[in-house]
Amino acid sequence: MCCPGYNLPSHCFLLLSVDTQTATLCVRGFVSVANCRVLCVDDHFDTSEMLQMLLSEENYVVHTAATMEEACRMAADSQYDLYVLDKRLPDGTGVELCEKLMTITPGVPCIFYTGDAYEIHRREAMAAGAAAFVAKPDVEGLINAVHQLLANSECATAN
Repeated sequence: MCCPGYNLPSHCFLLLSVDTQTATLCVRGFVSVANCRVLCVDDHFDTSEMLQMLLSEENYVVHTAATMEEACRMAADSQYDLYVLDKRLPDGTGVELCEKLMTITPGVPCIFYTGDAYEIHRREAMAAGAAAFVAKPDVEGLINAVHQLLANSECATAN
């Protein structure tokens, strides 16, 4: 619980105001930070773990997968608001996965986060339906891309 005494889940914040004339702090209500669901697909455990930690700190619910097969199964079984994909996977490419995910869950954007950072790779990803392409190790660029893509999504605007 983040709000002791208020029995609220940890993703809720107090909305406070201050009466400047009396210097009184007033509780106005509670604002729930909607947790958008992100599936990160990378076969390197350390990268997946790092992305899970960083995006979780930004109040996203993050799941990870290491293969195309696992990612497709998870996308079919659960609802996600965004996919973050590596280009190279043990059972295919991120481009192939992006195309499959667009079929399984139309309208859910994909971001490529990959070390394959040549312009040809960016063009391939965008042609497959990617909404953004960020070269590793630009973590700040990835977080900004995630924020931009989810800023106006239903999961971010729901309260």
